[in-house]
Amino acid sequence: MIHMVLCCAAAMSTSLLVEKIKKEAENQGIAIDIGASGVHEVFHEAQDADIVLLAPQVKYIKKQLERNLHDVPVMEISMRDYGTMNGKNVFNDALEVIHQRKETQEKKGS
Repeated sequence: MIHMVLCCAAAMSTSLLVEKIKKEAENQGIAIDIGASGVHEVFHEAQDADIVLLAPQVKYIKKQLERNLHDVPVMEISMRDYGTMNGKNVFNDALEVIHQRKETQEKKGS
């Protein structure tokens, strides 16, 4: 199961996008656990996540998250995908980031 945390300013505006991402994962037959988190909770919520998805309004926190969540990739959601609530694109982009991260870790381990 893939664990995703979607971070926005107060974890309220992302509920629709979370539902659309869940639907896309279901359509692809991939089990996910995804929840929305505000900027003040994300550090705790994302400790065991496979990826953190950042809404455009909180992209300023990316470097701080990367410093504190060493092994968790942090992906900015494009303004277009966020604005149109395009769960399919966001989910597929997240899968690509996770896949690239795993490849990088495997190369380091070889």
